[in-house]
Amino acid sequence: MELTKFGHACVRLEKDGRRLVIDPGGLTGPEALEGADAVLVTHEHFDHFSEEVLRRAAAERPGLRIWTNSSVAKQLDGIGTQVVTTGEGEAFSAAGFDIRVHGTWHAVIHPDVPRIPNIGFMVDDALFHPGDALTVPGAPVDTLLLPVHAPWSTVGDLIDYVRVVAPRDTYAVHDGALNGVGTAMVAGFLGERGPGIPTRYRRLAAGESVLID
Repeated sequence: MELTKFGHACVRLEKDGRRLVIDPGGLTGPEALEGADAVLVTHEHFDHFSEEVLRRAAAERPGLRIWTNSSVAKQLDGIGTQVVTTGEGEAFSAAGFDIRVHGTWHAVIHPDVPRIPNIGFMVDDALFHPGDALTVPGAPVDTLLLPVHAPWSTVGDLIDYVRVVAPRDTYAVHDGALNGVGTAMVAGFLGERGPGIPTRYRRLAAGESVLID
């Protein structure tokens, strides 16, 4: 499959002419949804989910299907069968990709900040997007999309998470608030240059694509 990085936490996967988009939020340009056959949304935060954008996309593409948790699905009420509610442990096919759902809750930001639902998506038993959580899927992961910068994590958390998941390749997502200095600092601790992490780490530029085998 081909992986293309878009704004912040959004990626598009393409295989056999079919396009699957994950988390096209408020920091993502509309080009991410061009030609999309299906969309996966991990949770309701604005940088992962835009109600306006998805309603418009659903209206323009009647065949578009959106899989997400119950909280996001409620905000898309009225779209009908184009929206499918899913959760932990469920499996389905979206745009020709096999999807398995892992996780239930967003990572803890602070005890005084209420937690919201968050689900991660394993695609074709190979690529995992955890959303805003460090969910360990309990299955082998070839390619991990790693949320490298968030108010709920530290670089130490990321190192431990990558060690536990042990993917072959790690690609940065959730990096829209980092400048060049910040991305370089994070990269210095991850991947082959990190403290004993057995994986390759790479940050794709916006619009950059790579083949995942």
